[in-house]
Amino acid sequence: MMESRTQRRKSGINLPSTMSETSLRLDAFSSPPSSKLRTTNLASSPMSNRSPRTISNLSSSPSSKSASCSDRFIPCRSSSRLHTFGLVEKASPVKEGSGGGNNDAYSRLLKSELFGADFGCFSSPAGSPMSPSKNMLRFKTENAGPNSPYSPSVLGHTVTSLSNDVSTPPKPPRKVPKTPHKVLDAPALQDDFYLNLVDWSSQNVLAVGLGTCVYLWTASNSRVTKLCDLGPTDSVCSVQWTREGSYISIGTSLGQVQVWDGSQCKKVRTFGGHQTRTGVLAWSSRILSSGSRDRNILQHDVRVPSDFVSKFVGHKSEVCGLKWSHDDRELASGGNDNQLLVWNQRSQKPVLKLTEHTAAVKAIAWSPHQCGLLASGGGTADRCIRFWNTTNGSQLNHVDTGSQVCNLAWSRNVNEIVSTHGYSQNQIMVWKYPSMSKVATLTGHSLRVLYLAMSPDGQTIVTGAGDETLRFWNVFPSVKTPAAVKDTGLWSLGRTNIRALYRSFPSLSKVTHVAVVPGGGCPSQLLLAFSSNLPV
Repeated sequence: MMESRTQRRKSGINLPSTMSETSLRLDAFSSPPSSKLRTTNLASSPMSNRSPRTISNLSSSPSSKSASCSDRFIPCRSSSRLHTFGLVEKASPVKEGSGGGNNDAYSRLLKSELFGADFGCFSSPAGSPMSPSKNMLRFKTENAGPNSPYSPSVLGHTVTSLSNDVSTPPKPPRKVPKTPHKVLDAPALQDDFYLNLVDWSSQNVLAVGLGTCVYLWTASNSRVTKLCDLGPTDSVCSVQWTREGSYISIGTSLGQVQVWDGSQCKKVRTFGGHQTRTGVLAWSSRILSSGSRDRNILQHDVRVPSDFVSKFVGHKSEVCGLKWSHDDRELASGGNDNQLLVWNQRSQKPVLKLTEHTAAVKAIAWSPHQCGLLASGGGTADRCIRFWNTTNGSQLNHVDTGSQVCNLAWSRNVNEIVSTHGYSQNQIMVWKYPSMSKVATLTGHSLRVLYLAMSPDGQTIVTGAGDETLRFWNVFPSVKTPAAVKDTGLWSLGRTNIRALYRSFPSLSKVTHVAVVPGGGCPSQLLLAFSSNLPV
């Protein structure tokens, strides 16, 4: 007895008196250095051979001489029983005439979408089940395209490709007639890039400067009226209607600016101030601006007896382009010095100097769809249309047209812009903004298309050239009229809606007043006054 206690003290292990040290034995196992760590398969050892007191009995087989054990259990997919859960594709008998082929195809497609394209495409030796897919129990993030589970189609790329085939075809581009619907002769129409001799009023009257005379053509009845004749010592250099279309201003080669009543053919006012020809005019609501070869821009006010109220000095060569913004806050001017300047009424100096053009800037147009968006076109050495944000002076975009840009005009009906060109193609082009894709290219003039004006309805443009013709083109669609609001009457609110209002607010006792907002008729404009039972 004492001897056994002594042995237990030497071993350093306190064991019960009924257990001997020989009953507890830990057999180490050895393996070749190159072999990998093997895990014990607990499922393959019979329960009858296991002893609760011995670890050496937990071997893979009863007949093995050396035991293999480890401190953790690592499952192996090769031994997983996936067929138990129906994750492995099984061959099912197909009855004749039962459509089994379609069911198999649907089953394969469904499994491919749920478990991946490689599901069921594996082989296992001796029929042992293997892991069906490398993406099993894995968050799939490789693809976010058509196969993504977040795509609109549940079946991913297969159905997406089919839906693309039957998708709605793209809307065809708008068709623009390639030929003018009217051509007028304009004898003595000058072939001068720096003049502006055609303008169309808001009252549908076209003004054209021919030599020393100004003619008015009424579009509604094609009647031609001679407005004035400046005489043999002067000639017409520019014409511009007021926004209301009642008065027209005329710039002359002697530097004068005349204002005429278009309906009565009577001169109202004559302004001086320029030293040489006045080639461009621009009206705001109250101010008439004139640009001249003397490089100055004068501001005229018909309510003031003086010739001009202010002078803008900034160009180093002839001023050939001039346009007021639609809100009358900014004036854009272009000159033969390749500069585009932006002015306001509070300063005698330009607020913006844009010098990216490499040729004369005659074509200027403000967008009616976006505030502060300005388009400009350069001459023969430049050939570019450039778009500017006048708020910060940045250039938004530019496109090389391949020809001298003579005029620009925005459409009021759609977000498109038309340009006329000179050397070397003499074409008219319609562009879609902001993509600047070409809508149409129109040809017909034999010389530079120097003049451009738009009809009051915004659908027709007229172009003039040195070939002494005026051509009318239908290039823009009509204005989309908003759908009329149907007048549903006073009682359109409905009895059920009033009852629902009572249920929502049980404290309301009764309707005391009913009123309809003028010009309304829809339920949102029906005003009901209720009395309340709530204490005040």
